[in-house]
Amino acid sequence: MLSESAMAGLRLIVGLGNPGPEHARTRHNAGFWFVDALAAQAGARFGLESKLFGETAKARIGDRDVWLLKPATFMNLSGKSVAAALRYWKIEPEEALLAHDELDLPPGVARLKFDGGHGGQNGLRDSMRLLGHGRFHRLRIGIGHPGHKDKVTSWVLGKPGRDDEAAMLRAIDDAIGVLPLAVEGNLMDAMTRLHTPRPG
Repeated sequence: MLSESAMAGLRLIVGLGNPGPEHARTRHNAGFWFVDALAAQAGARFGLESKLFGETAKARIGDRDVWLLKPATFMNLSGKSVAAALRYWKIEPEEALLAHDELDLPPGVARLKFDGGHGGQNGLRDSMRLLGHGRFHRLRIGIGHPGHKDKVTSWVLGKPGRDDEAAMLRAIDDAIGVLPLAVEGNLMDAMTRLHTPRPG
């Protein structure tokens, strides 16, 4: 069950990824894809905020202003930026959404989740290490699985093919479509809409 604080709505949306043009279109940067698309739709621009170890923007989503964050620390140290932003803006972890790539979902699928483990995702792992828990919202953006654990690193750091990239972008559009509900605190409604298969 979602706690009262977890149902208060979202004030911070973090995209997890690696900085630099060489990483820009890799599967591991699906979280960056999401917040970049969100910022573009809202007419918001990212700017470097050194004290938060990342790039930030403010976007109007529905009837609320929400902070967007792209850590510049590289994936494995994402928690440094996430924790700094929560402290600086006095935001509770339950009011944050971390968007990330998800091996266990196929391209074209995105799922909202609250709390839980990190599932081997190092950006989540580091954020949980510094926060001491995992009580924040997640947007899991499916990238598919290469089929063998020895191939995972090259898979996540590689660029998807044209069909998979198009499917990932459709899933991101679907997630952006339900985001106003999540921002307002209607997380269950947002989940229901996002998790309902597209017609046809």
